[in-house]
Amino acid sequence: MNRAERLARLLRVLAAIIVEPGLNPLELADRAGVSERTLRRDLAQLRDLGYEVAYTSGYEVQEKLNLEGRGGRRPRGRGEDALLQAVAQAVETAGLWRDPEPGEPAAPRRAKARRSGSAPIVLIPTGEDDADFIYATGFSVEAGLYVRYGEKDDVLIVSPLEVDRARVQSRVPNIREDHEAYLHESWARLAARLIIERGIAEARVSPNLRAVHLEDLRASGVEAQVVRDLFAAERRRKTADEAAAIQEAQSAAESAVVEVVRALAHAEIRDGILWSNGGPLTSEHLYARAQFSLGEKGFTCPSMIIAGSPGSALPHYRGDGPIKANAPVIIDIFPTSRRNHYNGDLTRTVVVGEIGEDVRLMHAAVVQALDAGIESIAPGVPGKEAHLSVCHVLVDRGFGTKTAGYEGPDGVAKMNHSTGHGVGLEVHEGPGLRATADDPLAEGDVVTVEPGLYLAGLGGVRVEDTGMVTRRGFKNFTTLTRSLDPRDYL
Repeated sequence: MNRAERLARLLRVLAAIIVEPGLNPLELADRAGVSERTLRRDLAQLRDLGYEVAYTSGYEVQEKLNLEGRGGRRPRGRGEDALLQAVAQAVETAGLWRDPEPGEPAAPRRAKARRSGSAPIVLIPTGEDDADFIYATGFSVEAGLYVRYGEKDDVLIVSPLEVDRARVQSRVPNIREDHEAYLHESWARLAARLIIERGIAEARVSPNLRAVHLEDLRASGVEAQVVRDLFAAERRRKTADEAAAIQEAQSAAESAVVEVVRALAHAEIRDGILWSNGGPLTSEHLYARAQFSLGEKGFTCPSMIIAGSPGSALPHYRGDGPIKANAPVIIDIFPTSRRNHYNGDLTRTVVVGEIGEDVRLMHAAVVQALDAGIESIAPGVPGKEAHLSVCHVLVDRGFGTKTAGYEGPDGVAKMNHSTGHGVGLEVHEGPGLRATADDPLAEGDVVTVEPGLYLAGLGGVRVEDTGMVTRRGFKNFTTLTRSLDPRDYL
């Protein structure tokens, strides 16, 4: 950049201050079309030229400028301000300093990258249940920033509201507060400043990162790379503590299922509908009982499924209204710990009243398929093997699936989903047990096995256990009966 261009840029900075006084540094940099780092250099040059500049990197600190310069003693008039703007405009018109085309963002001024190992990890939570953020920090928070520069070199930044809780709950030793980033939701710009101050111009981010934060990082001069499998391998292989947390969640799920089934078992049948306490027994009432049971143990499951028939033919139908007798009721509860955020996942199907032969056959096939899927699980075995084992049993029993080669005859109940998925800080995470899962299972994986059969107009049957892959095979965390008869749960 030649001297004329540099002077033109300084004029643009001064003009931006005159047009809109009281801007904070980030706003001023945006108005002047420069990066915050370039703005700092420009203001330093203005000081050298005799303008009194008071500037820090705080987000609320305003520039306090004496625009009279080194020899100025008299107040400036409005005409001189206009003249300064006119000079800046003339220099720009001459082509010495051009803005980007209209509608295009200013190209970020990137710091010279200092490559020493992997780029820093930047995490900004999408909310309190952001699994990657919780995994990295041991802390759940709605808004904040985590930067990992390297091994044992990381920082967690939160608002003053959360800093004391972070110091108690987080695993990160270096915890700071930043009121301005919280007020202005400028976590990404704060991350960029911290990274650039270390002479680094790149970062790795989670696929959970919101697009607005990704754009802010890149606009601030940081080359942000979305790492799709960030923490994927680490989160898959559960430690003993993590496995215990999931097993605790599974136990809470069992208690909640028993609470629901107990209410079903004690209900009366009137005109094909279940009644309790003088009125129809509804999915909503059962949901409330299950949530109360979970809440007493420190868990919650807002999206649980308690689905009567025929709606239970839709695997993700959550249930509403009165429960019909003599038809399957699917109870799928996947609680999250309010303390450590680990999940369980459990499904059972019961019938109150007469169990029809078609439902009995569906249930027998599903339970047999569940056992076959569990038996096929071992370290080194691809996840698809469990799914194909399940499909094979269902077709052998006269039913079908949506998996190629295992479609079964037309008009029969079919399974239209995968066999299972990983469980951890998210109720659905890797690895998957589906037809396309070629990756081998490994010790420490925690997965569900949940075959199901569904027939429109009749309903569905699904039975699900959750457990861990060990060197001896599948360690089942589930102890609850799989019976169709509610009385067997009491």
